[in-house]
Amino acid sequence: LGLDDDTYRACLERVTGKLSAKAMSEAERERVIDEFKRLGWEPFKGRKKSNKPYVRKVYGLWTSLCEQGKADNPTRQGLKAFVKRQTDIDDPEWLTSDQANKVIEALKAWGAREKTKRRRGLGK
Repeated sequence: LGLDDDTYRACLERVTGKLSAKAMSEAERERVIDEFKRLGWEPFKGRKKSNKPYVRKVYGLWTSLCEQGKADNPTRQGLKAFVKRQTDIDDPEWLTSDQANKVIEALKAWGAREKTKRRRGLGK
């Protein structure tokens, strides 16, 4: 919708009587979302899953490393940068099976190194 902060907060107050989404109940947040939709906002649909199983594996391993706090840049851009360093390809979706395998093995090795570091740290 491109609302400035004052307009956004005025809308929150008009719909719920509150100036902050943090102070709202779940039902109040849903009313605000309904109001935004009425005003023309369309929720982001998200990315479609890749139809390539090897690319889904790359995403899965990356997500796992990110959830464990291992990635310095746990975003899609971070994954793209990692893939670029490994294969010189700009996007995981463009990988061939062989290129994806190289990325998959690198991600597995990264995870294994982190596991070893943890074990050594716990053993001291």
